[in-house]
Amino acid sequence: MKKFYRIFILLVLLIFLSTFNPKELNITVKKNDDFFKIKSVEIRNNLLIKEKEIIQKLSNIYKKNIFLLKKQDIEEPLKDIDFFEKIEVKKKYPDKIVITIFETFPVAILFKNKGKYFLDSSSNLILFDDKIISKELPSVFGEGAEKKFIYFHDKLKENNFPYEKIKNFYYFKIGRWDIELGEKKVIKFPNNNENEAINKSIKLLKNQDFQKYSMIDLRVDGKIIVE
Repeated sequence: MKKFYRIFILLVLLIFLSTFNPKELNITVKKNDDFFKIKSVEIRNNLLIKEKEIIQKLSNIYKKNIFLLKKQDIEEPLKDIDFFEKIEVKKKYPDKIVITIFETFPVAILFKNKGKYFLDSSSNLILFDDKIISKELPSVFGEGAEKKFIYFHDKLKENNFPYEKIKNFYYFKIGRWDIELGEKKVIKFPNNNENEAINKSIKLLKNQDFQKYSMIDLRVDGKIIVE
């Protein structure tokens, strides 16, 4: 029985060796390898960033194996694009990548060193281009304002200040802000107790008695100075 089993194994081996073609195996492996190489990229959710710019940055991912592709392989080349925040990546087998773009957004126009910039929601300065966005944004002035603006901006939003009425922000080194509204009405805020001052300013703006004043000064705790 053992002898018969050995003869059978030898026959199978002989048949395999006589029909085996290494070239055919290589062709099969190569075909499978090509099958999973990335051939198309779909970009979603981009509003400010141009799709063409994204595709150019990702030219190196084409023909990479979709199984071996990592998120950082896509995210890293995009980091230096203006308004880029993060991405989500989905793989559609066998050869397609879907990239959802999450962008920052411009919240103000900042003037610095005789230059004009967008200030985005992540405190990045981006060279101003009037073709990027059509809506009117408030202007920001003052040395170091870009480092403090988003904090103050978020405080105003959290307290439901009528942000759309703001024309200009003026930052002072001691850490406080003046806001200029339409018709050149100015509100002077203290460098502390921001929430309290913001809520007080909202109430004053709604009060008819304060409509005639062009300046409301809240810098002194417990006092309201008007002009």
